[in-house]
Amino acid sequence: MTNNLKKMLYLGINRFKQKNLKNEYIRWLSYANAGMLHWGNLYCIDLAIKNLPSNNPVLEIGSFCGLSTNIISFLLCKYEKTNKLISADKWIFGGVIDDKNVGESHISFKEYSKFVKSSFKRNTEFFSSKNKPFTIEAFSDEFFELWDGNKKAIDVFNREIQLGGKISFCYIDGNHKYSFTKRDFVNVDKYLDIGGYILFDDSNDFGGFGAGKFMKEMKKNIRYKLVIKNPNYLFQKLA
Repeated sequence: MTNNLKKMLYLGINRFKQKNLKNEYIRWLSYANAGMLHWGNLYCIDLAIKNLPSNNPVLEIGSFCGLSTNIISFLLCKYEKTNKLISADKWIFGGVIDDKNVGESHISFKEYSKFVKSSFKRNTEFFSSKNKPFTIEAFSDEFFELWDGNKKAIDVFNREIQLGGKISFCYIDGNHKYSFTKRDFVNVDKYLDIGGYILFDDSNDFGGFGAGKFMKEMKKNIRYKLVIKNPNYLFQKLA
């Protein structure tokens, strides 16, 4: 191995000192539940839920197969929180065409999306049976339009829920482009409790996502303080 390669590997491993949360149940959950959760987020989610400022709902924007959803549900139960967990996902993946096949496979993206949605339902019905999320099949803009209007909605488990009002924590894990991340923040900010938390997925300084670009604005926002960068950003609302 050349010295340059050693240096590159060292920089990649030591770009930040990540705080991790070890939990045996979550370890086993992650073996069975597909997902793309960065494990630094687990520490941030735990920190936010442990210190929720109110009993107002916890929101998750983007759910995929339900790994982070099930983790949030578990941690709410672990810390004996009574906050409702409400999530939103449409299971339509950016930039793909429904009738286009996934890579060189025989599976279309429409079939793939249907499978991921069914996996989410199966995973949450099993792992979060005691604290099942209310999950609305909608893009984040559509979801917040319902929230703004204090509308009632039917979730993917055919349950009615009243949307609207204050929230205590939001995990933003939808479209990671700059414009979408900023819009999700603006929508959350309107309803977030003082002392409430926002965690931005893929907002790290080196991933190249638009969410990371938006963090430059968040760090200048005097109404929010940076709680931790691990390597994604967790903020708390001050005013």
